[in-house]
Amino acid sequence: MLRIGVIGQSGKVDEETLRLAEEMGKEIASRKAIILTGGTNGVMEAASRGAKLAGGLVVGLLPGDESQVANEYVDIPITTGFGFDFRSMVLVHSSDAVVMIGGGVGTLVELSAAYMLHKPVIVLEPSSGWAKRVKDIAYEGLYLDHRRENYPHQLDFASTPKDAFDLILTRAKEVPSAHSTASDTSGDIYPNK
Repeated sequence: MLRIGVIGQSGKVDEETLRLAEEMGKEIASRKAIILTGGTNGVMEAASRGAKLAGGLVVGLLPGDESQVANEYVDIPITTGFGFDFRSMVLVHSSDAVVMIGGGVGTLVELSAAYMLHKPVIVLEPSSGWAKRVKDIAYEGLYLDHRRENYPHQLDFASTPKDAFDLILTRAKEVPSAHSTASDTSGDIYPNK
């Protein structure tokens, strides 16, 4: 089963970014994948709400030891016992692919970690924050590191949640660590059912 991490800022977020996050959550659930978020508010809550509305499974990887900090849409709250920084690493390591929606400095750290781990990374460009700016600072608009021998893969950019998930399926085929059954072109990640 494909596990998609959605990363983005907590706290106050503009309405368009929240709408995109909710639509991304719906897309993930409608494609029968599991959504993983940081489990709290902002982009994470909007993506969780979208997945829940589409009948999906929502996993929240939470900072600290208190499950009550999870947003109301989280089905499985996992307390990591870590602060936000290390919780983010658990989220990235647990994901087969990562979608960036908006984002502040914490999201930028998650993006960098996913890139270093050779995870497929999709940036939903119409959103705000670092997702809107990362292409401008990336090498050739695609790479987070100039050393192609260490990091030969690129960032991918999508303008819609559907396009983002289609890119996930394409990239998951290329990444041996991803739990991918993405060779089925129907977009259904359960080809044997």
